[in-house]
Amino acid sequence: MKLTIERMAYGSDAVARTPEGKTVFVRGGVAGDVVEAVIDSEEKSLIHAHVERVLEPSPDRVEASCPFVGICGGCPWGALARPVQLAAKEENLRSALARIGRFETEDIDRLVQPIRATRDAWGYRNKIELAVREQGGRIVLGMHGADPAQVIKVDRCPLFEKAFPKALKSVAGALSYLGNSRDLSLTRVGLRASRRTRALEVALWTPTGGFPRAHVARVLEDAVHPTSIVRVLTKGERAARRVEKNELLAGQGSWDERIGDERMRISAPSFFQVNTAAAEILVELVMDALSPRDDEVACDLYCGAGTFTLPLARRCAWVSAVESYGPAVRDLRRNIDRAGLDNVEAIGGDAVREFPGDDVDVLVVDPPRAGLAAEAVELIGGTAARDVAYVSCDPATLARDLARFRDAGIFEPVSITPVDLFPQTFHCETVVHLTRRSR
Repeated sequence: MKLTIERMAYGSDAVARTPEGKTVFVRGGVAGDVVEAVIDSEEKSLIHAHVERVLEPSPDRVEASCPFVGICGGCPWGALARPVQLAAKEENLRSALARIGRFETEDIDRLVQPIRATRDAWGYRNKIELAVREQGGRIVLGMHGADPAQVIKVDRCPLFEKAFPKALKSVAGALSYLGNSRDLSLTRVGLRASRRTRALEVALWTPTGGFPRAHVARVLEDAVHPTSIVRVLTKGERAARRVEKNELLAGQGSWDERIGDERMRISAPSFFQVNTAAAEILVELVMDALSPRDDEVACDLYCGAGTFTLPLARRCAWVSAVESYGPAVRDLRRNIDRAGLDNVEAIGGDAVREFPGDDVDVLVVDPPRAGLAAEAVELIGGTAARDVAYVSCDPATLARDLARFRDAGIFEPVSITPVDLFPQTFHCETVVHLTRRSR
């Protein structure tokens, strides 16, 4: 088919229409391209296709810094000019608020603020993950492909922290060498790097069992000189795999990063935003929304290792921080101790079951992609909180949850600010300031 690409979808694909008006999701297209596309699958109401040839490139198409755009899964929007990426992310948020949240256009125009972004469009990721496959009896490490069955062998990733340009190649080479003479049973490999602290961690994910610890540590230390090498031992099937232990092989045993005025230690299994500079924008927006006072009580739900907990504790009389993931809870407690804070209660458990109670003045929630449980919205509404900061990584579940808050009639949004934490992708974070309705 010959197609003209109309816009970018919330996803890796672009959107076009057939002459009959049928929607086509096109992999490899950029808004404004005229392309020759090949159909991959067809349903009653839509078609999935991929670009075979660009007939007329869009004026917004750029030469990507990565030659594997569209092949590797890491930078699906890498051929799209960044100003257009930012506009598309803002429009995807607006669309979700209208379609799913049922917000009126005038309300969306009033609430949605200009998207915030950092300077670095490439070289911003503090973390990448290598896939591991066995091919022809040899171990192969590389980036996850757009096709999940593929592993893309690369020497460097232009998205990864530019202060460590040779780390990926060195780690992949060392582990390939080791894996071709020993059974390492690697399931994945994580690299975390910081230009601020110069910390570099290599995390080897394996099942429980025997492992040549000393030899692996020695080879990796010679190859890449990391500050930490750990082995993350897991049990269970892939879909329900759980972490049993984080085992030190060499170095300090965790990754060290500075965010704002805080210095945090993060263990390999724990979540931390992959874009440190943009995460600082999230912290700024949350603190501006809540304007916490030194006589107030704060609550931080889904708090992770403490990205928002620590700055809240500097400003409030007391913080209750709730996190369900065991490794993150341990990191949270360690970061509280390192910061010298004695006004934080770190609570391990589900945010709904361990909800700290209604005696709270300000509240921040940073849930996973699935958003808030309906019970969490109800519990938040039952508090005395004057303001809530909701940090979201998914426009659809955010819009759903904001509709729930609106329908409950207790909190109303004041501002909705998208933040570009993930340049070259369709992903976008959002910070919403909700305030209590005046009675």
